[in-house]
Amino acid sequence: MPQRRAGADAGGLRRDCLSFWEVVAQSVANISPSATPALVVPLVFASTGNGTWLAYVFSTVALLLVTYHINQFARRSSSPGSLYAFVGHGMGPTWAMIAGWSLVIAYLIIGGSVLAGLANYVDVLAHAAGATRFDVALAPASMSIAGIAAWFVAYRDIKLSTQFMLILEFASVALILILAIVYLVKSGKAADMAQLQLAGVSAAGLRQGLVLAIFSYVGFESATALGHEARHPLRAIPRSVLFTVIAVGALFVFMSYTLVLAFHGQRPPLGQSNAPLSVLATLAGIPAFGLFIAGGVAISFFACALACVNAGARVLFAMSRHGLFHASVGDAHETHSTPHVGVTVAAAVVLGVPLALFLNKVALLDIFGYLGTIGTFGILVCYVLVAVAAPLYLKRRGELSATAVAAGILTVAALIIPIAGSLYPVPARPYNYLPYVFLGLLALGTARFAYLRMFQPSVILALETDLLAGSVVTKATVIKPTTAG
Repeated sequence: MPQRRAGADAGGLRRDCLSFWEVVAQSVANISPSATPALVVPLVFASTGNGTWLAYVFSTVALLLVTYHINQFARRSSSPGSLYAFVGHGMGPTWAMIAGWSLVIAYLIIGGSVLAGLANYVDVLAHAAGATRFDVALAPASMSIAGIAAWFVAYRDIKLSTQFMLILEFASVALILILAIVYLVKSGKAADMAQLQLAGVSAAGLRQGLVLAIFSYVGFESATALGHEARHPLRAIPRSVLFTVIAVGALFVFMSYTLVLAFHGQRPPLGQSNAPLSVLATLAGIPAFGLFIAGGVAISFFACALACVNAGARVLFAMSRHGLFHASVGDAHETHSTPHVGVTVAAAVVLGVPLALFLNKVALLDIFGYLGTIGTFGILVCYVLVAVAAPLYLKRRGELSATAVAAGILTVAALIIPIAGSLYPVPARPYNYLPYVFLGLLALGTARFAYLRMFQPSVILALETDLLAGSVVTKATVIKPTTAG
């Protein structure tokens, strides 16, 4: 199998073409903030009840800690490899491979999850129009159209992708915020003592809900995959990552609190609603607005799928150029300057997985929940690794501080809580099997790495040299945070 040499440059990706807001668009779209009040909050509520808002507060704080570690790297280096390269700088090739493959699993599986979410909201719109007999055909058709469209846009131009995502996500979020404010004004409600006093909330339920709450944020770090395409990446990428967590965290806390407040006494309850924003529009006295929201959410899901294809393709691109995948995945298109082979592979997985599950009679909301949970395990592994890698990276550079060590310990402790909550108490079937599904997928990538270490050790040695070379500097050559990459 032909291999790229370690240390190869970005090899044809379009350089310095994305503005700060276009970089933000990649992270925001990968999160798909409209998806959380539309589908994720009901899933979190099913476990945490009146503690849903607290689950989002905790998740925001935990991910701000993760952001601190990510930005230790992002202020000093940039590459298309995202957390894969960052973990490698701190911990070497073995852990880099685990982080990179976990990222690929997370981005592509979550891309499939949001295609199922999109199909669900297309069904909601069809039912509102009186077309209730076409669900069996409409769902696979909508997933296929969206998956192919995401492939086409990602294949053609990263700048077009980010501009498209920027417009879609900000418009969708604006509509949701308007709806929530109208409801609060019309209802005259604000204080919800059941939520503020955490009535009926259990520690076990809160731990389980944290896995799906963190799912809401998955992809906030994906701007780091644009290290060669962002302008002034050592400034734009760290700022975009921090801005994304703060902005979407505030949105999630506000919307989860508002939805739980609005659904008191409603049938079906919030935990069983497949279109809670449409119910909120009815309660606000503007039911027609719910159709605009449903359309905006469906489009937001498409933007998320596109962002997952973009980010996943670039991690595959970086890993391929280190010899971990077939060399063709590390090629950039001569005309479009995109990792076109990686984009095609990513889009095929993003579309194929949810389509196969649906054709095997799995319900759309179940697909959304199952794939979202598996993808979240992948991202949690990466976040733990980057929290461990950052202090090691700083130590190697002679820049380690007590603050970095303390932040690393606190971050790992915070992330262990949702990981433990997904394992004990044992969740209901099939969620109890999902951690092992993720471990099985992770084992596939690990087996590839083990094969290379055994039979092609020169590839691993070159990878190690390249990754660790980026983590050692002298005082005379320290890269300032404001230096453009």
